[in-house]
Amino acid sequence: MPKDVPTGVSNDVPKDSTDDAARDPFDFPRRWEADVVLSDGGTVHLRPITPADAEELREFHGRLSERTRYFRYFGPYPRIPRRDLERFSTVDHHDRVALIALLGDDIVAVGRFDRLHHGDSAEVAFVVQDGHQGRGLGSILLEHLAAAAREVGLTRFEAEVLAENGQMVRVFRDAGYQVSRAFEEGVLHLEFAIDPTDESVAVARAREQAAEARSVHNLLHPRSVAVIGASTDPTKIGHAVLKNLLEADFNGPVYPVNAEHRAVRGVRAYPTVLDIPDDVDLAVVAVPAASVDEVMDGCLAKGVKALVVVSSGYGETGPDGLSAERRLAAEARAHGMRVVGPNALGVLNLDPKVRLNASLAPQLPSRGRAGFFCQSGALGTAILANAAGWGLGLSTFVSAGNRADVSGNDLLQYWETDPATDVVLLYLESFGNPRKFARLARRLGRTKPIVAVKSGRHAVVPGLAATDAKVDEASVQALFEQAGVIRVDSLAQLFDTALLLAHQPLPAGKRVAVVGNSTAIGLLAADTLLAQDLDLAGDPVDVGAQATPEEFAKAVKEALDRPDTDALVVVFVPPIAVPGAAYARALKEAAPSTKPIVSTFLAVEGIPDELKMPGKGSIPSYASPERAVLALARTVRYARWRAAPQGTFVRPEGIDTERARSIVDSPASEVRLDDHKAVALLECYGIDVVPFRIASSEEEAVEVADELGYPVAMKATSERLRHRTDLVGVRLDIAQRESVRAAYHDLAALSGKPGVYVQRMAPKGVSCVLGLQDDPSFGTLVWFGLSGLVSDLLGDRAYRAVPLTDTDAAELVAAPKAAPLLTGYRGDEPADLKALQELVLRLAALAEDLPEVRSLKLEPVLASAAGAFVSSARIVIGPPPSLHDAGPRRLR
Repeated sequence: MPKDVPTGVSNDVPKDSTDDAARDPFDFPRRWEADVVLSDGGTVHLRPITPADAEELREFHGRLSERTRYFRYFGPYPRIPRRDLERFSTVDHHDRVALIALLGDDIVAVGRFDRLHHGDSAEVAFVVQDGHQGRGLGSILLEHLAAAAREVGLTRFEAEVLAENGQMVRVFRDAGYQVSRAFEEGVLHLEFAIDPTDESVAVARAREQAAEARSVHNLLHPRSVAVIGASTDPTKIGHAVLKNLLEADFNGPVYPVNAEHRAVRGVRAYPTVLDIPDDVDLAVVAVPAASVDEVMDGCLAKGVKALVVVSSGYGETGPDGLSAERRLAAEARAHGMRVVGPNALGVLNLDPKVRLNASLAPQLPSRGRAGFFCQSGALGTAILANAAGWGLGLSTFVSAGNRADVSGNDLLQYWETDPATDVVLLYLESFGNPRKFARLARRLGRTKPIVAVKSGRHAVVPGLAATDAKVDEASVQALFEQAGVIRVDSLAQLFDTALLLAHQPLPAGKRVAVVGNSTAIGLLAADTLLAQDLDLAGDPVDVGAQATPEEFAKAVKEALDRPDTDALVVVFVPPIAVPGAAYARALKEAAPSTKPIVSTFLAVEGIPDELKMPGKGSIPSYASPERAVLALARTVRYARWRAAPQGTFVRPEGIDTERARSIVDSPASEVRLDDHKAVALLECYGIDVVPFRIASSEEEAVEVADELGYPVAMKATSERLRHRTDLVGVRLDIAQRESVRAAYHDLAALSGKPGVYVQRMAPKGVSCVLGLQDDPSFGTLVWFGLSGLVSDLLGDRAYRAVPLTDTDAAELVAAPKAAPLLTGYRGDEPADLKALQELVLRLAALAEDLPEVRSLKLEPVLASAAGAFVSSARIVIGPPPSLHDAGPRRLR
């Protein structure tokens, strides 16, 4: 008999309480459906198989070569008998799972597993159509099958592969799992645990980066471009796009698509994209939204690789437009295409080998080393004009509009390995997948600086109110700081910072020298330096208004040569008698250095011709010394982050994930855990709450105190009073029975009902508060602060997004302004910071494992030399949010 998936397993389906008859084969878990990017940058749609796929499965089998069928089934197996076809296409999504990869309506790959002997192991196998082998489909199917298998309680996969099937053996070998192998009669038997390992996650992330970068490369390096909706009317956007492509001298054929004219701007036009005789890599769609569906059909049939949709009338118009936008992206992805837009300004690649201006922007900057991503089309036009005026060169530019598909995250993946880009610039109105953004930015920022403007700091853009723009400001700031992103408040600040990063080296420290010919302006620079927590490397040097260019250059060189100088600020007011250009040339000749220089030649912005140098080394000039210093200060902070230890993602020992999941299992709505369950959940993560009990009478309170041991603390059961010593809701250091009785009487009266908390006294320490906060866009944040009205009033809390490294945990504990109270302020005994950091990491692990935990608060946490002691916990659970960055690779 030909092999299905399980080698040596009969064709009879194992039956148990979750057999096929008990499940609807059409009702598959929707979370197992995904769009995925392949290694060549194309896309396919992945979903569980259904009985309705039987005929397409038969056709897929017929398209396989004899060699592929032999490798898969260990025999010729020229056709699938009906009995097998029904079995292959009818699964229970529990013991038997099959996923298909679809390109359009065609199945191009199938992967499946069958549970073995009702246990926790399953046999896995997959087959890929010959023309799609080598695109990474096997590894993607393995990732998604393993994730599905873990959900249904499986822990191991087994597979049998013909020894000569080297390609399939490599899929298993290179996946990052610990694979055991046995060889018998030409067949390799492979077994491995499917829990993610550090290596398997690293392998998946590396493949994700390569695939998504390749898909953006395809977009920015097309060999041919079609303009669908190319118009002879100069007022139409289709005319503008074609004009810009031609005037940029795109290095490839450009095909206007216009059903009414034989030529547009002197270039032969075609009625539809299907009439174009050659392949089309990129199509720019400039037709009304109502006509885009018809255009899409032609692009799908033509095999276009990428679309730039400049047409408006989608998500920005309301729910109906948003539905059309989602359909557009889903159809494109299912047919192997990536989409920029809709409502996009377009894309640029200023590489002289490409010369692509597939946008509505008439004015282009020069070629440079900065990549720019922008959501707003109107701002994108202004950005390009300003970049040209300031002398900031760009490598590539993408204005993604509504971001139905291609997002800033895709560009981060591309720029990470793009040799033409050294600096990344972002203008963001909202986040698509902020947790993925944080992961990618943290990695990219170690080699290339990222400068970002995030709008909506103090208000929500009305058009974005229904999307993901409502992000807590503290969350955004925490995300950027943790990922090393240089956040600025305006486009002007973005250009200020970008000019410095694009042309000057990073500073080794924060010691800054000041040289100029004006005492007043030099003092302005020095004051700003000190206000930005930078250090002055000596007193500001004033060469005097009468200094010659040579004397000026000598002072600059001496300042740069000093060992205590990490950077230099040059402030200069051109004298009337000598042109400023002479001093600029003198500065340029004295400047070559490994130390960054910023300058203020009053009334000169950008990079004047006299300060330009080939390659890196041009000296930016700012209209005021304050702006020059602020740009330098941002660069110093970034350099400090980049040089700091990255830290490692630490998972503390002694975690019982299985028990924890049983406690929070599938909540239908948000609900607060009772004290018993909250303590039990924390115990699963090695977090102990100081022992306590609730006593419902005076005598019971005395019994509990005797049992716990004196001294004890007693607290009102009222949530409002429970942590408030100032409201007399807490009594501490109770050491006698009579005092217990008196405290019970007072606290019960205060709460207005019987019952009080009786708790063993923890060692005295600094009272802290630690928690988890579920952000609708960012996922879970860990936050930390010191307890008290002043800290609450001032919002003195620090935030970090999960996952956390050990360095993140240390920084979180040290970040609040009141944190010096933990380190022995005014001679007090320092708290055990390691214990606090361990508590933070355990809480972060809980947040990673249990998205059902929507909020958690530990208060107070008493930090002392003896450790960190949790006195109370409040935990709310609910349905987990859909936005995450875990699991197998997918476009989100």
